[in-house]
Amino acid sequence: MEHRLLGRTGLRVSELCFGTMSFGDMADDATSAALYRRAREAGVDFFDCANVYSAGRAEEILGRLAMGERDRLVLTTKVGFPTGEGPNDRGLSRRHIVQSVEASLRRLGTDRVEILFVHTWDPATPIEETLRALDFVVRQGKVLHLGVSNWAAWQIATALGASRHEALAAFACVQPMYSLVKRQAETEILPMARALGLGIVTYSPLGGGLLSGKYGAQRRPERGRLIENRMYAARYAESAYYGAADAFHGVAREVGVHPATLAVAWVKANPAVTAPILGARSVEQLEPSLAAAEFAMTDELYARISSLTPTPPPATDRSEEQRGVAYGGSAEKYK
Repeated sequence: MEHRLLGRTGLRVSELCFGTMSFGDMADDATSAALYRRAREAGVDFFDCANVYSAGRAEEILGRLAMGERDRLVLTTKVGFPTGEGPNDRGLSRRHIVQSVEASLRRLGTDRVEILFVHTWDPATPIEETLRALDFVVRQGKVLHLGVSNWAAWQIATALGASRHEALAAFACVQPMYSLVKRQAETEILPMARALGLGIVTYSPLGGGLLSGKYGAQRRPERGRLIENRMYAARYAESAYYGAADAFHGVAREVGVHPATLAVAWVKANPAVTAPILGARSVEQLEPSLAAAEFAMTDELYARISSLTPTPPPATDRSEEQRGVAYGGSAEKYK
């Protein structure tokens, strides 16, 4: 498996990242260990976690599995979503960030994480307060790099400007949702991150399982995240997604590759993406996603797959420029 530089951090990570959200929930201890071992056998050394995954159990399991080879791994965790019933057990205040980092390090059994992602936007806390708290845990050596997930591009850009102005540790990577059926990141987040040299680690490349081959306009499995999880069912409720899944599965059959392999390979082929995050509840489910590391995506196939879902409109709404039309003639001369 190849390694890629994570933005401008100097840190090299495997081109596929393994997400541990299933640890302690859909995957028990034994299954989690099997998933970890298979990812390591495939060359994955980049593992994504969060303090809210399985109420902290995912961090505990990952920490035990990583013991003995910690220095060969790149570990992440997150802060922001509620971790308890208390009024301060959530958000991006200095108090919650410091307490959450301490708790995550205890559960992971480590003295630092390579990346700490803020997991959500906190409208109650000024960005400057959050950034000072993040700078504090970086200066302590408990966090090596900072990342941001589920923020809009304007929020990320505002934070980067504040970090520079105040000489604080800044976000080095972003973690947006990105798949063939969820392409909003193409409008501003991916271009912004690429222009600023930020690493881009994307989640849900299979669209919550929608692109795994089990779903279609007239087809649903008995079990699955889109069936059992209300949040995911709502996220992928639009009927157009299921029609796109049918068309995508047809391409996969024609090419002769598992749909999960093709879905992950499509995300990985975007030149802005550092590494997609893989998720699985069993080794059998993980295998086709791991195979994306060896899949040779051609420009023609990438374009064909991309055409199955709408390209998001540009941030300026000047959609005519996507068709090669601009003032003075062809838009090509302005590129």
